[in-house]
Amino acid sequence: MDRRARPDRDRRPEQRLEVLVHLADGALTLEQAAAILHRSERQVRRLAAAYGRDGPAGLRHGNAGRIPANRTERGLHERLVVLATTLYAGVNRAHLAELLAEREGIVIAERTLRRLLAEAGLPPARIHRPPHHRSRRERMPRAGMLLQTDGSRHRWFGAERPFATLVGAIDDATSTVTGATFREAEDAAGYFITLTQTSAGYGLPWTLYSDRHGIFVHASHRPPTLTEQLTGRRFLTQVGRALDEAGIGWLGTSSAQAKGRVERLWGTWQDRLRVELRLETITSIAEANAFLPAFMARHNARFAVPAADQEPAWRTWPEGLDAAAVFCFHYPRRVARDATVSWGETALALPKRPDGRSWAGCAITLEERLDGSLWARHEGHHYPLGEAPADPALLRARHLSRRSEGRPDRPAPEPSPTPDAPGGGLSRRRPAPDHPWRR
Repeated sequence: MDRRARPDRDRRPEQRLEVLVHLADGALTLEQAAAILHRSERQVRRLAAAYGRDGPAGLRHGNAGRIPANRTERGLHERLVVLATTLYAGVNRAHLAELLAEREGIVIAERTLRRLLAEAGLPPARIHRPPHHRSRRERMPRAGMLLQTDGSRHRWFGAERPFATLVGAIDDATSTVTGATFREAEDAAGYFITLTQTSAGYGLPWTLYSDRHGIFVHASHRPPTLTEQLTGRRFLTQVGRALDEAGIGWLGTSSAQAKGRVERLWGTWQDRLRVELRLETITSIAEANAFLPAFMARHNARFAVPAADQEPAWRTWPEGLDAAAVFCFHYPRRVARDATVSWGETALALPKRPDGRSWAGCAITLEERLDGSLWARHEGHHYPLGEAPADPALLRARHLSRRSEGRPDRPAPEPSPTPDAPGGGLSRRRPAPDHPWRR
């Protein structure tokens, strides 16, 4: 039935009464009255019975004049307006409804909240622009087949605070955020932490999808070096080496729209996470990283979707490997004759080998792990490294330096005679006790 053909709403009661009067007098048939009132014959028969029993009062709706059970109280309406303009200023309406239920104990539907705030003259916090047309790519059918990752540089702690970078990863099939961490800048350590969280909570993905940042791949336009030509493969970055060792494929793209899942995640978090960090008065990276796990759990419960195939594709770690040894920084080293390796301005000592052989001349891989510990990898085994004892020559220099510092000041030596001075000839000066020659 066409609603636009109905009479004006203000004339419905009078018209209904007039039609029923004619129906009772026999001037109209039941079918004609139903056509005029745009009602079914059953409804007109019910109205006629009510009119015959109670007169015109029987045509009045039973809920007329009653206060709706779901009516929002005026005091609550005013409180919502105050909260939306003070503590939760700038929060989008969907997020505001969730925060009111979690933090204020006010359970209100999002549509009702939008209507009440619009009636109060409050504009929406975010205006959705019409999306540009792009061809959509189907999600991966199983969780763990493709993991999108990226870093978002933003003023996460407020407009007056410095920039910080949030590195995160999201599963393509389910939109589940598997790991995230705040860093001062986008770096390899941030991706190592994110991949460690992912492998611990879910497993290893088949493929990692990212942009072509130098963290993942060296400049592709540069010509290969002589060593790369001889070995037949290009050098890998630290992250590229870790992905290769863990058996994770890598796909790179130069288009932000290609990895739209993680880009849309940043849009959501720059709106929601930034607000919640402000509400919790979090202004440092350490505090934000402690807050992230609980926020990610709530985000996944709100936005994650089921995969088309419920059988996950996450892989377990290969035997003999673990995340701490793979997702860290590796540096090749050659062991010196005294079983030490160089590390900056210091030296690190290796423990005794189980087979009793010497470390001298062995090629090892020095692992700088995320917890700050240093390990040596050799032939599939890992050995903890400690600071090596000081060199004997350095110890003697320190000893002589301490002795010279403890002596009283000596008188300045007399100037040596020049060749032209009486007595002629150059004087022979004795070196000081802490002179390098005396070592």
